[in-house]
Amino acid sequence: MRKPVIAIDGYSSTGKSSISKILAERLGLIHMDTGALYRGITYYSLQCCADAQGNINFEKVFDNLKNISLEFRKTGDILTLFLDGEDISQQIRTKEVSDHVSQIACQKEVRAFLLDTQRAIAAQGGVILDGRDIGTVVLPNADYKFFLTASIEERTKRRFLELQNMGVEISAEEVSHNLTTRDKIDSEREIAPLRQAEDAILIDNSNMSKDETIAAIISHIAEF
Repeated sequence: MRKPVIAIDGYSSTGKSSISKILAERLGLIHMDTGALYRGITYYSLQCCADAQGNINFEKVFDNLKNISLEFRKTGDILTLFLDGEDISQQIRTKEVSDHVSQIACQKEVRAFLLDTQRAIAAQGGVILDGRDIGTVVLPNADYKFFLTASIEERTKRRFLELQNMGVEISAEEVSHNLTTRDKIDSEREIAPLRQAEDAILIDNSNMSKDETIAAIISHIAEF
């Protein structure tokens, strides 16, 4: 029997990726972090298509998309992202990539390039995809759709602690500014803006732990 496809969208630092990974393990599904794909393109752009000041040449990025080998490889129940054969799972989580990913994600050429990749992986079923436009654009016919949100104060605290644990020196004010900027770019972009699908279940986890959020999601999923 075909296993379900689950779409989880929402704002930055609501725990989409980590929650999706745990859900995949508990439900026997594969987790695909779609945001990692955009981070992978961003990492490539910063490495190969940017000047000394970090300004990205988007035309150069678009011209080189056809030459980029970006793929997920399965390790157990986890899909690890590789760029041209190199594991870049750590590199794509840096502050530099985070600061530029929304610029890349709003480019229609990039979104078109990655759309087929995401749909092909989901076509077999048994996957959880998380991102910003999964339920609205990438997989509008997903079996289950969820949209995660939380207050900017709570999201700032979570992201600040995450960066501290990574050894990144940054103020909470900078983190808050980065998050609100990304919210604005993601929500107002012309191509596939961040929004809740009409049939998605909204979960505000401002005052919920990760386990509580996971339990809330599972409560809506029928046995399979």
